Amino acid sequence: MANAILHIRDLPVEDRPRERLMNNGANQLSSAELLTILLGTGQGPGKLSAMGLGQSLLKELNQDQDPLKRLRQITPEELTQIHGIGQAKAATILAAIELGRRVHHPSPNLGTIIDDPSVAVEALSEHLMGQIKEKFAVLLLDVKHRLLGTHIVSVGTATETLAHPREIFGEIIRRGASRAIIAHNHPSGMADPSQDDITLTRQLLDAAKIMGIPILDHLVIGNGSFTSLRQTTSLWEDVTE
Repeated sequence: MANAILHIRDLPVEDRPRERLMNNGANQLSSAELLTILLGTGQGPGKLSAMGLGQSLLKELNQDQDPLKRLRQITPEELTQIHGIGQAKAATILAAIELGRRVHHPSPNLGTIIDDPSVAVEALSEHLMGQIKEKFAVLLLDVKHRLLGTHIVSVGTATETLAHPREIFGEIIRRGASRAIIAHNHPSGMADPSQDDITLTRQLLDAAKIMGIPILDHLVIGNGSFTSLRQTTSLWEDVTE
């Protein structure tokens, strides 16, 4: 009885993405070919091959935005709703995406001195960059600005999130931190702070003064870019007056 699953090895040698990757390098492969390697198998004779399934997946994602951007933001539930993608294939794809994100945005180790906004962004990018919902996070530091950890305070919608000073300072105190950097992402990918961002920052700086726990910066993170409100506004000067 013939095998009902079409494997990559059943393709002609010149069409085998795995061999092309090893001979020519991963950067020479199309997105569909890279997906073919991750998928490994298609859906059997008369249906889609592994390559065909990869192409079909990209086509399915290419509805209203770039398919790779959509793939970075997709949930397990959404992925398994696509015809031909079961839990095993979805898990492989999502694991590859997450691994790529971590390679591209390595997080500093605990104990690293956070002495520049770009270093803080590296610690937060895994949680905030490229997300489809707005998240508010706090970077916890000791008195010497050494990294103690990160914490997601709240998760909002695609356009807004809520962060209450009680939740932010409660986590800072619970973790024994002496300093903090707050941050949130913009799912639009733009890192320009809104008026609401500035108002919230002013409120948190006032609360920080009362609590005696300095907020060192508020970072707005987009896709591949960020804005430091401490560097681009006078809020920190205003609160010390």
